[in-house]
Amino acid sequence: MPHNTRTQFTLFTAICLLLSLSICSCQKEIHLNLASTPPQLVVEGAIETGVPPYVFLSTTISFFSQINLNTLENSYVHNATVTVFDGDSTIKLREYIVDTAGGSKIYFWSIDTSNLSNIMVGKVGKSYKLSVVYNGTTYTSTTKIPAVKGLDSIWFATPTFKNKNTPDSAWEMFANYTDPDTIGNYVRYFTKINSQPFYPSQLFSDEIVNGKLVPDLALPAGYLQTTNANGDSLNYVYPGDTVVIKWCEIDRGVYDFWNTWQFANNAIGNPFASPINIQSNISNGALGVWAGYGSALYTVIVP
Repeated sequence: MPHNTRTQFTLFTAICLLLSLSICSCQKEIHLNLASTPPQLVVEGAIETGVPPYVFLSTTISFFSQINLNTLENSYVHNATVTVFDGDSTIKLREYIVDTAGGSKIYFWSIDTSNLSNIMVGKVGKSYKLSVVYNGTTYTSTTKIPAVKGLDSIWFATPTFKNKNTPDSAWEMFANYTDPDTIGNYVRYFTKINSQPFYPSQLFSDEIVNGKLVPDLALPAGYLQTTNANGDSLNYVYPGDTVVIKWCEIDRGVYDFWNTWQFANNAIGNPFASPINIQSNISNGALGVWAGYGSALYTVIVP
């Protein structure tokens, strides 16, 4: 046998022997000591056309924590300094507490309504810099309220993908939309049905349709993302419903955050989904988003 062949044969034999020993060896219990990471600041804030800024501040919760109302309430951040600069003046936000029907509390930051010199509402074309000072670290983010290009028309029709679980009375919303001829337009829209709050629905980018008419654009109704209700009925509206569509123009940073957040949310529980990092637009390693919304409202009644 040639020397090279003998060497390869010996190496192959050794590998097979090692594999055999590893397969036949006794099982050993392995204990992993997963180090806990320090909590990170989480920011969810927005400023909308004609609306004051609002900000929710919290910290991340350990993966192994027991999640309940107390855990969520204790995650809110209170000892922070929060300001917004609009290019002309800076206002300091005040923390508010809201008691919910379930007995828990919600904390958020907004303008101090007791100080008339502290009023600020969103204006189209302006940029807004958020600053949060917490535990000695300053976190910042800047967003812009773009001019909104509204919908051309809205109507209702039989659902495109109706199946046996779709109620017979369901209608789907459609619209015609003409994209501006400048690249870089991003949209996130919300719907409010009757007495419901506004729920977010879809995101749009003009990377493919820049400057073109987008006909027969399906507009699924938004709904609470954590609901366990029948998905075949959630995206639709029904005769007699009063529907308010809030069509919001957003900047690229806000689009990237919500786009990656939706991918990650849809992948929960799917073992074959690729992991994705949600793209925050907050500095210094904070998570979340500071979003400007240039909004237009449309109220329609389903026939």
